[in-house]
Amino acid sequence: MKNISVKKSFLYACLCALFLVSCKKEIEKISDTFKDTVSASETPEAEKDSVKKDSVPVVKKESAPPMMQENGFYNAFVLPKDKKMRDSMYAEFSKKYDEKERTAILALNRLDSKSKWNADTLVVPTKIDTTLMAYSPFPMQLDVLSGVKKFVIFSYPIQAFGVYSNGSLVKWGPTSMGKKTAQTTRGLTFANWKKKLSISTVSSEWKLPYNFNIHNIGGIGWHEYTLPGYPASHSCLRLLRKDAQWLYSYADTWILNPGGATTKARGTAVMVFGDYNWGGRRPWKKLLDDPNANNISVEELTKLLEPDVQKMLKEQANREKVADSIKTARAMATPIQNERTSDTLSK
Repeated sequence: MKNISVKKSFLYACLCALFLVSCKKEIEKISDTFKDTVSASETPEAEKDSVKKDSVPVVKKESAPPMMQENGFYNAFVLPKDKKMRDSMYAEFSKKYDEKERTAILALNRLDSKSKWNADTLVVPTKIDTTLMAYSPFPMQLDVLSGVKKFVIFSYPIQAFGVYSNGSLVKWGPTSMGKKTAQTTRGLTFANWKKKLSISTVSSEWKLPYNFNIHNIGGIGWHEYTLPGYPASHSCLRLLRKDAQWLYSYADTWILNPGGATTKARGTAVMVFGDYNWGGRRPWKKLLDDPNANNISVEELTKLLEPDVQKMLKEQANREKVADSIKTARAMATPIQNERTSDTLSK
């Protein structure tokens, strides 16, 4: 009986031991599983960044006007030297932007569509304004010109023109002025004559659409012609065709005395100023570092223009007086001409 009791106790002890071993293994298994789960959720920092970059899309910030945003207003569209790669990049460029947007971008880089291959990098604003007014380097208001009805200014340093009416900026755009060996004359002058299609005196092969002369003896004027992205002309002021057309209609010509030998009244006031940084970085590329890099201050232009404002006003008043007298003379001549015509018919 005693032996049976001992055997039962031994068997019971074995069962307990087996149960404890089984429980321990299960606990270890659960523990390992938990560790694996925690380990998977606690991804190393380097892996976290990698996953984050791949999975989370980059959201572009909405651009603000250049004067309100310190950086990030312009991006660089880099063009490779290899022709095939450049063709591919321009194909993407054409897909991304429509014709008006492409024209605006090229204008900011002082280029026309024919010269787009000249660039190695295009400065592209994050938000496209096809009027260009959002990127104007000229002040929007110049009180010093408040009495001047029409005024055109060309800046050599940034190769751009601006148009003011009574001190308010109404238009600006790109230009290509005289190259280093044939620089455009600086200072105040006045618009003279205009012609829809002129032939250059330098070469008969050079056709100059919408030519508006500002230096008659020197043969200097503004007109439509290629914009290669730097000063390249023979003293003239090259413009995009749409700008040349606009200025052709906007500016006033001179008025000549009978016979055309002398000037009776001058046309719209025009100013060319400043010096280009020959051989240096092209000014518009500086916009990538500072969106206000090309801006011309009110103070700078006021100081530049103040000495000539009275002359502008005097010539403006004289032209209005001469134009009014011509208009009056024509109005008086009309009834007389009509009367002569009537007499002729009655006879």
